[in-house]
Amino acid sequence: MTAFRLLLCCCCISTYCQAQDDLSKVVALPAAQHEPVTGTYKTTRIIQGHSTELLKKHELDFRVTHRFGDAGGEFGGSKTFFGTDNSSDIRIAFEYGISDNLMIGISRSKGSGALQQLYEGLVKYRLLHQTTDNHIPVSLALFGNMVVSGMPSSDIESDASHFDSFNERLSYVSQAIVSRKFGKLVSVTLLPTYVHRNRVAYMDVNNMFALGMAARLKLSKRVGLLGEYFYPFRSQESKDYLKSTGTTYYNPLGIGIEIETGGHVFQITFTNSTAILENQFIPETTTSWLQGQFRWGFNISRRFSLFGKKDWKK
Repeated sequence: MTAFRLLLCCCCISTYCQAQDDLSKVVALPAAQHEPVTGTYKTTRIIQGHSTELLKKHELDFRVTHRFGDAGGEFGGSKTFFGTDNSSDIRIAFEYGISDNLMIGISRSKGSGALQQLYEGLVKYRLLHQTTDNHIPVSLALFGNMVVSGMPSSDIESDASHFDSFNERLSYVSQAIVSRKFGKLVSVTLLPTYVHRNRVAYMDVNNMFALGMAARLKLSKRVGLLGEYFYPFRSQESKDYLKSTGTTYYNPLGIGIEIETGGHVFQITFTNSTAILENQFIPETTTSWLQGQFRWGFNISRRFSLFGKKDWKK
């Protein structure tokens, strides 16, 4: 009887194992999910250019951006406390997440250069999000804006600020943002950019392509080091003429450090460009690092979650 019971037990175990194997073939196990990479950058901006980060759905971002005057050179030094007494540009913005992959925004900037009193509308959409298993190797976002100047028209017809119609007050930027995070510490971004200005000074160019490059080095959980550079493709004919009139354009270069403190992201930046918006700092930077014409500034981002369940509880 003991041998019979042992044989019966073995048969039951064999039958159970076979049934489990058959069941696993019928019911497929869920495939491993492609987890998105997080923390490529701390905020939607790198220094002046955009990152591939977006606001989450129903998230409101209040942003303040400030650029001081020249730290050195003719207009810097101790007499202006290294540029702190002056401000070259100021921007205040509200940006909102329609979904996790789509955000919009409005802003008002002082402006720097030919056009001032700038009003901006922007949109950014993420097409691709890098995954941890490299199923998607990069993140890709598209950015576009429209900017209108509210300043009075100049009486000099050759000026960029002389407006014969409302249309001449407008400028536009279209940009693709391609980012990849390498490991836990390094993020790299390319920013091919197209700038169109309806009104420019004599012999300047209305349409301009530029290539931006940026990187972030994570120093700690809340601190990162930033670098950013744009190379505008201006025609040689335009460069030569403008240089003969005393105007020399330089490529925008910036470095910075970002610090996350709870709901705030605070960035301290150093750039040679005086303007904040892409419509101006890419085609119109006339100040040089080598001549001491760089300035420090800051970006402050404060985010709020709207329309959640907690917002409606008393």
